[in-house]
Amino acid sequence: MTGVPPFAVVPGAQVQAVLQGREKELVALVEATYRLHGAGDSVNPPSYFLRFPDRPSARIIALPASLGGAVRVDGLKWISSFPENVAAGVPRASAVLILNDHDTGYPFACLESSVISATRTAASAAAAADWLTRGRSRPASVGFVGTGLIARYVHGFLTGTGWSFDRVGLHDLSAGSVAGFRGYLDRTGTSAEVTVHPDAESLVRGSDLVVFATVAGEPHVHEPGWFDHSPVVLHLSLRDLAPEVLLASVNLVDDVEHCLKAGTSPHLTEQLTGSRAFLHGTLDDVMCGRVTVPPDRPVVFSPFGLGVLDLAVGKFVYDEVRRTGDLHVVDDFFSELSRYG
Repeated sequence: MTGVPPFAVVPGAQVQAVLQGREKELVALVEATYRLHGAGDSVNPPSYFLRFPDRPSARIIALPASLGGAVRVDGLKWISSFPENVAAGVPRASAVLILNDHDTGYPFACLESSVISATRTAASAAAAADWLTRGRSRPASVGFVGTGLIARYVHGFLTGTGWSFDRVGLHDLSAGSVAGFRGYLDRTGTSAEVTVHPDAESLVRGSDLVVFATVAGEPHVHEPGWFDHSPVVLHLSLRDLAPEVLLASVNLVDDVEHCLKAGTSPHLTEQLTGSRAFLHGTLDDVMCGRVTVPPDRPVVFSPFGLGVLDLAVGKFVYDEVRRTGDLHVVDDFFSELSRYG
């Protein structure tokens, strides 16, 4: 871009239309972004948490980032998590993504980003499931602890990238969430046997691939023995597993510095042991062959969620909407463009 770029708003309907049915392409995009980040062609500062004394379960998080390569874009995701919304029939998370021009710094787009955030999370999970199960039998059963929107997106990305399962397990503290997820599975036409588990233990023990997608604020799974069958665990909600579980597992993250903060399970494990020796590396290390995942131990992937992934997916959406000529440009968004009036 040269000069002051036009400013566009991309609403959620356009975001969804671009991303629908492109799971394989988006997983490849996320993998490429991990490689760029691993090679140092990105800037991904710590996420910033806005918390509220009167609403302890709620938070709004700022994820600034800059991505190089062919994408060349800077920006910020501003995402809120208000779990009490669900009881009122409102989605828990809402978000916007601001994209900034790499050369001038001017913001050139604001995109609805709850879908972008869910998409990059699910694409990351699908990539991890693929890479971390190479060298072992392909999982025949998957279990979801937490059955909200993120779980739905993860299931969609798994099936959209060629996975199929004989059995799908569900566990959630909310019976309504389980019923909603089961209804979603029915609409997909799945042939898998669907089981609702009364507790997390029976789900974990019965699943080769386990997805944690809860709003847990502290560990509630303490028994390493639940994982004796060596499943692959996608620990997306980051705070479900006690240090004892991680210490008995192979542990991989998306970014070491980012994951070891904010009371995540890996952060608690570091505080307990005074060491990071329990970490085996990053997903990029696995993809590049620097780390080999053993087939006979539990494997836990704990991704903190990188802003560079939001930028990559958001720029993908923006470019596609612009290509089709459907950008909603806000005329004269920047009006004070003469230094002296």
